[in-house]
Amino acid sequence: MDMMQIFTLVTGVIYIILEIRQKNSMWLVGILTSLAAMWVFFRQGLYASFGLNTYYLITAFIGLWQWKRDKGSLDAAEEGDGLIHLNRLTWQTVLMSAIVTAAGIFGLAEIMELLENPMSYMDSAVAVLSAVATWWLVRSYLQQWWLWVVADTMSAILCASQGMWWMTALYAAYALSAVYGYIHWKKKGRYL
Repeated sequence: MDMMQIFTLVTGVIYIILEIRQKNSMWLVGILTSLAAMWVFFRQGLYASFGLNTYYLITAFIGLWQWKRDKGSLDAAEEGDGLIHLNRLTWQTVLMSAIVTAAGIFGLAEIMELLENPMSYMDSAVAVLSAVATWWLVRSYLQQWWLWVVADTMSAILCASQGMWWMTALYAAYALSAVYGYIHWKKKGRYL
């Protein structure tokens, strides 16, 4: 179990570095990280986090396609400058995301209670908020980083409460990296 947590930590750190730099290879590393995390969370009985990593696995393929398409919108000179492609977040997306988040947390928590998840509400909140943040990441919204700060902090607390120390370290690193990611994307970002 610890070896799989360590593998998840190592690939997760590589993933976040590539995410901050907006490298498409991030999605390939994300596939490995998701598979490892699925194993860890399933064995721990944290089924919402297992499901979340299944979602990450699926969205990695969508992200590969979406980012390749968006990068094609930047001309070669701009891409060479390390610019990051951004899309504008609309109020409709924010409203829909808030509704999905609230409904998802309560609905998923009820299911997690039935599965005797030891941290049903926290696990559900992390899963739903992270799912929304991932969708915002796929769409290259700058504000996705704010969601990650909250979700990753909650994930670190969740993992620490279960004695999953390597995973706690990973999510603490993610939370700190999300702050840096926001600053970096804001500085280097260009709206399509």
